Amino acid sequence: MKKPIRLNAFTMNTVGHQSPGLWTHPRDRSAEYRTIGYWTELARLLERGLFDGVFIADVLGIYDVFGGTADAALRHAIQVPANDPLLLVPAMAAVTEHLGFGVTFSLTYEHPYPFARRMSTLDHLTGGRVGWNIVTGYLDSAARNLGLPKQMAHDERYDLAEEYLEVLYKLWECSWEDDAVLRDKATGRFTDPAKVHPIQHRGRDFTVPGIHLSEPSPQRTPVLYQAGSSARGRIFAGRHAECVFMSAPSIGILKRAVDDVRAAACECGRESAPPLVYAQALVITGATNAEAHAKYEEYRRHIDLEAALALLSGWTGVDFSRFDLGATVEYIDNDAGRSALASFSKADPSRKWTVREAAEFIGLGGRGPVLVGGPEAISDQLEQWMDETGIDGFNLAFAVAPETFEDVVKWVVPELQRRGRYRTTYPRGTLREKLFAGSSRLPSSHPGRSVRIDPLPLEPGRL
Repeated sequence: MKKPIRLNAFTMNTVGHQSPGLWTHPRDRSAEYRTIGYWTELARLLERGLFDGVFIADVLGIYDVFGGTADAALRHAIQVPANDPLLLVPAMAAVTEHLGFGVTFSLTYEHPYPFARRMSTLDHLTGGRVGWNIVTGYLDSAARNLGLPKQMAHDERYDLAEEYLEVLYKLWECSWEDDAVLRDKATGRFTDPAKVHPIQHRGRDFTVPGIHLSEPSPQRTPVLYQAGSSARGRIFAGRHAECVFMSAPSIGILKRAVDDVRAAACECGRESAPPLVYAQALVITGATNAEAHAKYEEYRRHIDLEAALALLSGWTGVDFSRFDLGATVEYIDNDAGRSALASFSKADPSRKWTVREAAEFIGLGGRGPVLVGGPEAISDQLEQWMDETGIDGFNLAFAVAPETFEDVVKWVVPELQRRGRYRTTYPRGTLREKLFAGSSRLPSSHPGRSVRIDPLPLEPGRL
C-alpha cells in the first residue's frame, strides 16, 4: 500500500509571500494579513481540508540586496511589511481542534532562554499542536538592525545553532520532572521544588544557570522543522529535524536532496525515526484541466519580474539588478541562502537558467514546481512527485490567497481520498502524535532526549 500524501499550507504574516506581484490580483486577499479574521478563516479552511498544519515563514530583516536598497522590496511588498508569526497561533488554535502550527523563528538574534518560554506557552495554549521551524537567518539587514556589522558566516550560524538547541533541550526536557507540578490545594503546594532543576549551562555562546520558567507542556519540545538544504544544513537537519522542508525545481534534484538528508539522519543514529520530508509546490486547479490552465495564464499576467528578482536577490545574496535578463545564473558562494542559488545553477548541470527564466519560475510559488490541472491531473502529479522522490508530503504555497488553498480543499483533497492517498479523518493527540503515531515526546533516538543536566536542588542565587 502506498503511503498517504500529507499537506501543509505554506504562508507568512505578510502580503504575497512566495508569489511576487500576485497581491495585485483582484481576488487576492493577502493584504488582509493584519486582521485576525483572515487567519481564523484560513485555519478553519485548512482543518476542513485535513491539512497537517500551517507552516508560517518569517524573515527578520528586509530584502535590500537588489540594487543595494530596499526600494524594490517596499514598492512590490516583497515580504515587507511583515508581522510576527508566533502571535497568530493562539487565534488560529482557538477555532480549530487538530490543525498543527509550524512557526519560523531565527535563533541567531535572540537568547534561547526567553524563546524557550515562548514556545512552551504556545504548546500549552494549543494543546500540543505547535512546531518550530529552526532557521539561522540569511539577511545582512537583520544583523545590522541588531547592532552587528553583518551576519555570521554560514557554517558558524549552524555552530551557534547546535549550542542553542542544547540549551533548549535542557530547558524543555530536563529542568522540570514530569511530576514536579502538584496543584495540591489541600496542602498549598503547587510545585515540588526538589523536582525542578537549574540547567547549569555554560558554553561558548550561552550561559544559562537557572530553571525553565514554564512547567512541562504537552510535547515538552515542540515538533522540530528545518529547511536548510546546504551541506551544513543537511547535517544539522539529519541530527535534529523531525520534519524537513525542501524546495527544488525538478524531481531529480529533489530526490537527491531527500536521499542526502535521510542518509544524514541515519549517520546520526536515527534510522528508527527518520524525518518526514515536505516538498514545496504550488497547485493551480479547478473543476477541469481547461479551467485550471486558464487560471494559470491569468495568474501569470500578474507576475512582476523586478519583484521576483528582488526576492531572488535576497534569498541568494546576489544583486540581480547587475545582470541582463538573458545572462546565465551562476553559482556564487556566499553567506546567504546557498540552496536557493544552487537549485538554479549547479544542482542540475544539464539545465542552464537565464536570469529571466529564474525570475519567471519563482514568480509563481517560489522555488518549487507549479502543478496545473484538474483534480485528476493534479493528483497524478502529486503521486508522481511523492513516489519518485520518497518525500512524505507537500508544503503548498499560494498564488492567490485564500483561493489557492480553497481550490485544493474543494477539488484535490476529495480526489486523493478517492484514490486512498489522503486521510479522511484526523488522528487524535498532539501534533507529534498525529505526525508519527507515537508518543507526544521526542523519540528516544533523538539527541534532545540524550541531553543531561546535574539534578541540583534550587538554591538562592543560582537561578
